[in-house]
Amino acid sequence: MRILHIVNHVEKIGNGIVNVAVDLACLQAREGYKVAVVSKGGEYESLLSRYGVQHFKLDQKRTPLNILKAIWCYRQILKGFQPNLVHAHMMTGIVLSSLLRLNYDYHLVSTVHNEFQYSSLLMGLADNVITVSQAVAKSMIRRGIPERKIRVVLNGTLNSPRHPNIRSYTPMDLQRPAITTVSGMYRRKGIGELIEAFTKIADQFPSLHLYLVGDGPDRDEFVAEVRENQFRDRIHFEGFQTEPQRYMLATDIFVLASHRESFGLVLTEAREAGCAIVASNVDGIPEALDNGQAGILVPSQDSDALANALKELVSKPEKLAQWKNKAKQNLERFQVHRVHQETLAIYQDLMSRETDKAKVSASFNQL
Repeated sequence: MRILHIVNHVEKIGNGIVNVAVDLACLQAREGYKVAVVSKGGEYESLLSRYGVQHFKLDQKRTPLNILKAIWCYRQILKGFQPNLVHAHMMTGIVLSSLLRLNYDYHLVSTVHNEFQYSSLLMGLADNVITVSQAVAKSMIRRGIPERKIRVVLNGTLNSPRHPNIRSYTPMDLQRPAITTVSGMYRRKGIGELIEAFTKIADQFPSLHLYLVGDGPDRDEFVAEVRENQFRDRIHFEGFQTEPQRYMLATDIFVLASHRESFGLVLTEAREAGCAIVASNVDGIPEALDNGQAGILVPSQDSDALANALKELVSKPEKLAQWKNKAKQNLERFQVHRVHQETLAIYQDLMSRETDKAKVSASFNQL
């Protein structure tokens, strides 16, 4: 197989879609396949090169003039690399790859990472559509993607080639007990509800601190709101961190309070670090937490329920210890190697089905 991944960029900014694509490309190349990645570039180019993955630069910015240029450039990439399988991870990539199939003979696979975006329906242009959780699969089927195209590959990035073993990191020196989230600073990530929940219990636990790790378009609004908060000195905006594992290793409770979440890769990393976890009971999050066996699930957009769960853990050290231990159980299925093998199986099945069709057609023509 000659495998081509197309993604918007390969920047090291904590983008889960990029992380999954880079992991797959590296492991596929290590297994001996000819692999390339198409993107506008980024810090992961050096990692890809070390694994023998070619990188082709392509600016997929969606302006009329640039799209025309991108079509021409992508055509040259396809002509030179000659993939027999293209894996598109984002919307522009699936559109470009679909358009150019008329001229080049390759199979097309897509991965739906964020099905709540309206444009995710375009991922259905592929021969097979990989979804990162059962919840995403059901959502895409409801929205019109044929069930016969859907293949579920549960997300997982543990033991990723992008970073060392988690125990290699030096934990941060946090003020304890510590509550932490690692997330984009968006309203839809439940940052507002998390701050509200912390505020509701902070007076009862004077040593409790909240760490918000990440960046995003709504950060300034959150910072402005916290300036008026009586506990502002105990709410810490840490910004984007290239090694968020250092925070996870030092925290007591990890929170992901998203309103919508296809899976929540960060939850598996928090589990590996041994955090007690509280997260929204929405979309793919329960699958990342073994349906509540590895973390406490609370209703989304409910700061009272979140505050009660946090209070229960902070006030009962034995319960906190129990949930920390539960988080570390049953992590084998979140290994990146399993994701790699299941994805390869989808590629191989798709190619073998097409080969079988060709053989049947050839036999029919001989009759």
